[in-house]
Amino acid sequence: MQQSPEPQSTAVNSTGQPPLELSADVAAMLKHDGAGLVAAIIQQFDSSEVLMLGWMDDEALRRTLTSGRVTFYSRSRQEYWRKGDTSGHFQYVKSVALDCDGDALLITVDQVGAACHTGTHTCFDARTLGAVVGSRGE
Repeated sequence: MQQSPEPQSTAVNSTGQPPLELSADVAAMLKHDGAGLVAAIIQQFDSSEVLMLGWMDDEALRRTLTSGRVTFYSRSRQEYWRKGDTSGHFQYVKSVALDCDGDALLITVDQVGAACHTGTHTCFDARTLGAVVGSRGE
């Protein structure tokens, strides 16, 4: 497994430590689903390629905003997981944006290695669906 230095946290509270919970201002903007989660779209920062979709609750978002690495909440395992800790395929945060409805996040990252748990570069590499292609003149 590839080792990587921990990024330095940029968000700190008055004691110089990362906050223990998501700020009330940010939490108020989020619209969670029935399970308390928000979709997080992960995109490569320099190519704009969509890499994957994960899920975050307030704690996963707090960890992501304060650590420089992406943390998700696993719906199947019911636990937090930081991308790369077991696979070596790290995601270093470049920016985090909230969509207009507050129910989805767009997180740009510097991806190291495969983004998908199957080992492919993105989670959207192999399962293209047939679709009628539209054009502006129609």
